[in-house]
Amino acid sequence: MTPEECKEEQMAELEALESIYIDELEVHTTEPYPSFTVTISSQGLDDPEREQDSEMCELMFTFTPQYPEEGPEILINFETEREERIAEISDIKDAVVEESLGMSMVFTIVSAITDKLNEYFDENTRLREDAAELAIKLAEEAERKKFEGTKCTVENFMAWKLKFDEERQKERKAAKLKLHDASKLTGYELFMRDKTLDESDLQLLDPEDIGVVDVDESLFDDMDELELED
Repeated sequence: MTPEECKEEQMAELEALESIYIDELEVHTTEPYPSFTVTISSQGLDDPEREQDSEMCELMFTFTPQYPEEGPEILINFETEREERIAEISDIKDAVVEESLGMSMVFTIVSAITDKLNEYFDENTRLREDAAELAIKLAEEAERKKFEGTKCTVENFMAWKLKFDEERQKERKAAKLKLHDASKLTGYELFMRDKTLDESDLQLLDPEDIGVVDVDESLFDDMDELELED
């Protein structure tokens, strides 16, 4: 194929690609040979709930003087945190070029890489859903353990009992010390410490008797016989 025939073939292929990838293809130049970029993406890019799982890749093609008798120059712009995916995309490109020598191949390359991006999309969705499910299970497990408490063994029971006995011993000592201090107080000091002591005495009296004094009038029968001095 002569250079003129190659150029003619290239321009025909570019025209077909522009009709297929209306919004995805951007032509940079046609001289001396066509150069353009095709932006491809996986499924889910237009789905707000699954957009985070989608993948996008830019392929910049530059035809050589002997294309399609030889492969075009291809620059791949694929942003991903997984390096192995970049290598896989490059391998797909090389394989298609080798199989398609002598024929128009851009459409085949783009289609093969798009299929791979869709595989990545499905894998991303599956991994995200698995991670979400695992997070729920871990949260449920943590909540369940909160209600289960610590498993009782001989060792942790003895440790608990030792601590419990020590606390009870401290409480007994504190109670004895308080009782000993109280026994040394006078009645007045007890009264001043506890203002309710006077109220407790009143509670022993019959409410009807409070404020009433019985007087034996016979004791005053002989008052007239007494000589009172001025």
